[in-house]
Amino acid sequence: MTTDVTVLDGLDFPLPGLAVSDDVADLLFREARTVGAFTQDDVTDEQIAAVYDLVRWGPTAMNTIPLRLLVVRTPEARARLAALMPEGNRERVLAAPVTLVLAADPGFHKHLPVLAPHMASYADVLEPQADTRDQMARTNALIQAGYLIVGLRAAGLDAGPMAGGDTQGIDAEFFAETGWKSLFVVNVGRREGAGTHRPRAERLTFADTSLTV
Repeated sequence: MTTDVTVLDGLDFPLPGLAVSDDVADLLFREARTVGAFTQDDVTDEQIAAVYDLVRWGPTAMNTIPLRLLVVRTPEARARLAALMPEGNRERVLAAPVTLVLAADPGFHKHLPVLAPHMASYADVLEPQADTRDQMARTNALIQAGYLIVGLRAAGLDAGPMAGGDTQGIDAEFFAETGWKSLFVVNVGRREGAGTHRPRAERLTFADTSLTV
């Protein structure tokens, strides 16, 4: 199998099959970048809440909605988080307007009577199954994390997701009381210039990443 990549130059837009405008597709995907350099414009709690209020409607298994957010704002909290990030990402945490720690809540099952009343009794089934809850929480929180990044873009914000932090250290430092389990970190703001010094990389095509049976 040969590896093909998508090159945007020369393609006719809108692409067939899209129900949104080119402007929307560009904002959410084609022109959006992973941003490492932000302006110092404020990102308010109201903006973050508005994004969450949108993306919470995205589907998860059994409507579990296990994604949890830690909004890191204060210099003291930034320093605590930065110390647990890889050296190359510490300054980014300290410089971003706001940083979100995305986490999964293994205690999601406690909310099932409200979120999935038709399966309310399943909360009792899951209670002793810690490993199953951990796996379900992680899988569905990662799905929600994708929604969140697109939601931030829909709000006119830019996102810089970063993995590689000391997740056990982050959990001990910030989530000892809640039991949440950190996934990764997202810096949020508005890009400074291009927001990145790298040119946009190519993407694999549908033909290269799919099978039909």
